[in-house]
Amino acid sequence: MSLNNTPRSNRLHIGIYGKRNSGKSSLVNAITGTETALVSDYAGTTTDPVYKAMEIYGIGPCVFIDTAGFDDEGEIGALRVKKTKEAVSRTDVALVVFDGSKDIEKEKEWIETLKKKGIPTVAVLNKSDLLNDIEDISNYIEKETGIEPIVVSAKEKSGIEQIRGAILRNLPEDYDAQSITGGIVKNGDLVLLVMPQDIQAPKGRLILPQVQTLRELLDKKCLVLSVTTDQLDRALESLAQPPDVIITDSQVFKTVYEKKPKESKLTSFSVLFAGYKGDIEYFTESVAAIENLTEDSRVLIAEACTHVPLSEDIGREQLPRLLRQKIGENLKIDIVSGPNFPGDVSSYDLIIHCGGCMFNRKYVLSRIEKAAEHNIPMTNYGIVIAYLSGILDKISIN
Repeated sequence: MSLNNTPRSNRLHIGIYGKRNSGKSSLVNAITGTETALVSDYAGTTTDPVYKAMEIYGIGPCVFIDTAGFDDEGEIGALRVKKTKEAVSRTDVALVVFDGSKDIEKEKEWIETLKKKGIPTVAVLNKSDLLNDIEDISNYIEKETGIEPIVVSAKEKSGIEQIRGAILRNLPEDYDAQSITGGIVKNGDLVLLVMPQDIQAPKGRLILPQVQTLRELLDKKCLVLSVTTDQLDRALESLAQPPDVIITDSQVFKTVYEKKPKESKLTSFSVLFAGYKGDIEYFTESVAAIENLTEDSRVLIAEACTHVPLSEDIGREQLPRLLRQKIGENLKIDIVSGPNFPGDVSSYDLIIHCGGCMFNRKYVLSRIEKAAEHNIPMTNYGIVIAYLSGILDKISIN
């Protein structure tokens, strides 16, 4: 990812769903104006969902999710459909593509599923260049689904502008309304960032939460000073006044708390992202479940990144150590990364998630929803570290 690019996790995710050979990939190409997706006359060309980041005029930075046909068959087909279903959890706006047939039971089922999940859905009647009874089919789709379809021909690129307009009209209400620093930081505040550059930080670069937070602070016209933990004392001494807000890496929460001026608000990058990507209230309520854990309990630690485990890795080393110091060495802890989140979480007594900077908010919320359905408490790295450090009630969380 270039430093000039919007991270994929911050882009509008547009899912394309439909039967095999309904023209989904051709539609992606027509909308984006590029040969983004592989097109073939043979049904089932698209296998796993394909994620393509684009900049679309009028929409802005977005990701198109080109999925396998939801009518795929056989053992391999079932796996493809499973992947297509998983893509729904990342989708902000859905396009359901109709191929002109009046056999639309599958499409109706999927539209109903998308509606239940609160995902705005646009119906698209494709292949208009091959249809003779367009009005009749269009009326039938509207009658059966309650959505008036946009009539297009991906091949001839007709009707494409209407799709762009429909996507804009169907943006989720809270899309782009989230703020990383929320009400913690006001315009013009003096903000001190404490950013230890350990071996997990890529050489020559900052990690993504630091970059995104810094950008937002600049947009808020804040005065920003960035230091590593060992330079914290010197930084505080050099300031004519205490910083309004200190944002730290969660790993040094307690160290920074003990040194911070009493006037300064304190939070962490992980806590900020708990609110930016997820449900901060659910996270803070859930952390108290730690007190109910025993050595017979099971804890799931989920991180968005997929990387080779490193020394003092926060998810794989530090959190397990802190939890076992409190609960007992035999506490059962499972660790997953990337998309490998269990389909059934009912066997866990607590789920601890990272900040989720690599995921879009829709995907993180879908994981929280899955936990809540089973009444499983779910919290966040930074919240847990603050709790175990005895300072949760002394930091700013929103």
